[in-house]
Amino acid sequence: MADIIQLLPESIANQIAAGEVVQRPASAVKELMENALDAGATSVTLIVKEGGKLLIQVIDNGCGMSETDARMSLERHATSKIRKAEDLFALRTMGFRGEALASIAAVSQLEMKTRLADRELGTRLVVEASEVKIQEPVACEKGTSIVVKNLFFNVPARRNFLKSTAVEMKHVMDEFQRLALAFPSVAFTLFQGDEKVYDLAPGKLSHRIVNLFGKNFESQLIPCKEETDYVRITGYVGKPEFARKTRGEQFFFVNQRFIRSNYLHHAVMSAFEGLLPEQSYPFYVLFLELDPKHIDVNVHPTKTEIKFDDERMVYNVMRAAVRQALGVHHLAPSLDFGVDVNLVSKLQSRGQSAHEVFIEERFQSSGKQQWKELFPDDLSPRVPESLRKDEPVVVEPEKDKPAILGNSTVFQVANRFIVQASSNGLLIIDQQAAHERILFEKFQLAMRQRKGESQQVLFPQTITWSAGDCALITEMMPELEALGFRLEPFGKNTFLITGMPPGLRETSGKDLLEGTMEQFKNQSDLSLPVADRLARALARRSCIKSGSVLQAEEMQVLVQQLMRCKTPQYSPSGQMTFFHLEEEKIAAYFNRS
Repeated sequence: MADIIQLLPESIANQIAAGEVVQRPASAVKELMENALDAGATSVTLIVKEGGKLLIQVIDNGCGMSETDARMSLERHATSKIRKAEDLFALRTMGFRGEALASIAAVSQLEMKTRLADRELGTRLVVEASEVKIQEPVACEKGTSIVVKNLFFNVPARRNFLKSTAVEMKHVMDEFQRLALAFPSVAFTLFQGDEKVYDLAPGKLSHRIVNLFGKNFESQLIPCKEETDYVRITGYVGKPEFARKTRGEQFFFVNQRFIRSNYLHHAVMSAFEGLLPEQSYPFYVLFLELDPKHIDVNVHPTKTEIKFDDERMVYNVMRAAVRQALGVHHLAPSLDFGVDVNLVSKLQSRGQSAHEVFIEERFQSSGKQQWKELFPDDLSPRVPESLRKDEPVVVEPEKDKPAILGNSTVFQVANRFIVQASSNGLLIIDQQAAHERILFEKFQLAMRQRKGESQQVLFPQTITWSAGDCALITEMMPELEALGFRLEPFGKNTFLITGMPPGLRETSGKDLLEGTMEQFKNQSDLSLPVADRLARALARRSCIKSGSVLQAEEMQVLVQQLMRCKTPQYSPSGQMTFFHLEEEKIAAYFNRS
């Protein structure tokens, strides 16, 4: 048999390596900006066109590179930070040129201009698909400017998988925001085409947060600080009353590197326990500093996931740090004292009794849903179920016998399933999955027909987005209007909600839109059209949830509407909506062998 194993050509090997490092324009932005920071830049400018698909340019005033280093930085396996294997476990930098540049150059048309501070002339390199086309001296500013054009021009399959300009721009802005937060002492500027989106002066972290996310953050930041021999934690958390329905404004940094960690997020959320509205997420920007020997940053190709050698220690310190910050600002019991400092301070300031404060705190933390369970919308006391009109009569069972349900063919089980008699058995319906299917098809039809029916909001609300989310909202405005949302520009990254989809239980347009966008961004199937993904997100956000108590009439209408759907058997996510328990199957349970 002939030999079949061969070395890959350099061009193909470079493209494979690029696939691991450069997944989308935002990946290239991250690598180029990190290189600029490791070069000692005090000012970094990012310019993008068409979400980075057409052009990415990063300009810095860092140390620059010599002619030799500039050429070497485009070679595979070239690096400035590793000389021996042990260096892998002592990294504190992001990565000064090398490796990432080679990957980016393999799938783009790249131009680099760079100059050392003590040289009169710099170096210009033009590279296309890893091939150096031009290398020449050039007059340029101290530092480095790298232009990346037509990303994935030579890998059409990869380019076809890129999303819309707005989606790609959102990812670019996410990377920009993370690095701007990690390095508040560095000036950052972002241009989207000819528009200046951000112009961030160097300063304190608190100032950087406000300049990135808006002035409304001035009143909600709580400083957080805790230090042990193992780890030091600093940063800010947001006050509970400012928590939002959407995620995305939660940031962890380990040794100034952004990471994702569900484990640490759980620690923060446990510190906020009892203080947040239901399904809300607090803002936080938290920095962890510890010896690199205690962490492994190479768990994930993008280095956004890391491992600690003592995760329990980090979890406990994180939870204690956040809890202590909330306690100091009279938002939670202090860790160091047995008394509730929040209760004491309120008694002193308001002159209220402990009982009054307790009742007020319980009401605020219990949420609107629990209040509505005590009193219906008309504020009349809840009527016993056995006396409600058109509801099943519950016959009290004899001892050790189940209750007998009479005079109705529809009822709830565990406030989750609806049982409906059929001609030859029983239909057992998942109320949440069923209502999600009904709403999904309703919203799909509305967007196809562009009806745009809307319910006017009595008291318009303002809603402020991050720059990335704002770009996404703007692109989806036709679909949102077709669903019934009415949004008017109201300042930078801010909209006024004047109308919302009619016929939904949700009464707050802001909560509905925030929740819908959260569902939209967290969907795993990105191959669906935007309209279908939006319809699915709104249906998931506004459908009847498991645990909701339904009237008999509501259940009957829900069953009828489900059976009129084009695809009644499954929810939009593929979950079964009902199970038909036929008479033969029921009888089989009583047959004797």
